Amino acid sequence: MENQSLRLGVSDFIALTNQVLDGAYPSIEIEGEVASFKVNQGKFIFFDLKDAESSIGCFMMVFALRIPIEDGMKVIVRATPKLTKWGKFSLTVQSIRPSGEGSLKKSFELLKAKLAKEGLFSTDRKRILPYMPQKIAIISSTQAAGYIDFVKIVEQRWSGLDIQVAHVQVQGESAPDQMIRALEYFNQQSELADVVVLLRGGGSADDLRAFNDELLVRAIAASRIPTLTGIGHEIDESLVDLAADVSASTPSNAAERLVPDRVMVQQQVRGSLRLIWRHMDEVAESSQNHVQSQLERIVRMIDQQHLNTVESLRAIRSHLAAYDPQRVLERGYAITRGEMEIGKSITIEQARNIITAEVTNVTKK
Repeated sequence: MENQSLRLGVSDFIALTNQVLDGAYPSIEIEGEVASFKVNQGKFIFFDLKDAESSIGCFMMVFALRIPIEDGMKVIVRATPKLTKWGKFSLTVQSIRPSGEGSLKKSFELLKAKLAKEGLFSTDRKRILPYMPQKIAIISSTQAAGYIDFVKIVEQRWSGLDIQVAHVQVQGESAPDQMIRALEYFNQQSELADVVVLLRGGGSADDLRAFNDELLVRAIAASRIPTLTGIGHEIDESLVDLAADVSASTPSNAAERLVPDRVMVQQQVRGSLRLIWRHMDEVAESSQNHVQSQLERIVRMIDQQHLNTVESLRAIRSHLAAYDPQRVLERGYAITRGEMEIGKSITIEQARNIITAEVTNVTKK
């Protein structure tokens, strides 16, 4: 009996092939070099993924591209193999990430230049963190050493704060989206936190790749809440650091920059109080001296005014004395009283005598 071959139509064959591929490779990661990269209609991305011997076509949507890609970069794609209705085999890409130090650096520099041109890293848009925040929102993995160090130092420096934590992955493909959702959650609260802190301990460039995700960087830049980052070691730099309002060198340094040291504050307060009391003593002493000086000045003014008044009275008395009628009589003058008519009696007052006389004659001058 002859073997019976499976007979299918073209469309059925393609559908069956894709069904087999979906079952065998629902998702596969492939590493290669990007070639012939292009974007069509602002929506669709096409490129080839190749190595030294082979090449395969790739397709993806623009919204799935989270990092800048250009020809020559080595990348790892997560994709599903497909046979198109035109019979062409290709990869439908869900995500793509740089592979190797050179490609990671290249992608970093490309995105950094793009976002810097948009002003996302400008110092003009950065806000000052509150001096003593009461409500702190943290985005981190609660199992990470960086998070544990941060919380420990914060509680040592200033306890009793309201700390809210969003536990997220801080490494891997899903990490950026988890951190974005946590940031959106804190920004949608009716009572906003004073600051939101993004934390992650040290690691390789690939470990910290999530913090160079374009959508996460934009979310940090758009946050309603002031942002502080403590990512990696001192030498590490991420695009999230550049977009944040304040970036610390490590999670521990972030804690030190966020809250004051209680012991130092107490010492400063005591020192300030000593200065205030010393100043008050100086002011009191100065005021006492000033009052004494003013009193002495007032006494001198009163004495001088008294002397001036006495002299004025003397001058007035002397002036009045010059007009005293008795003084005038003593100089030989007389005062005549009565009607100046012939036959009338009049009195004449002199310095020592008063004379009564009869008018016998009146002559007009």
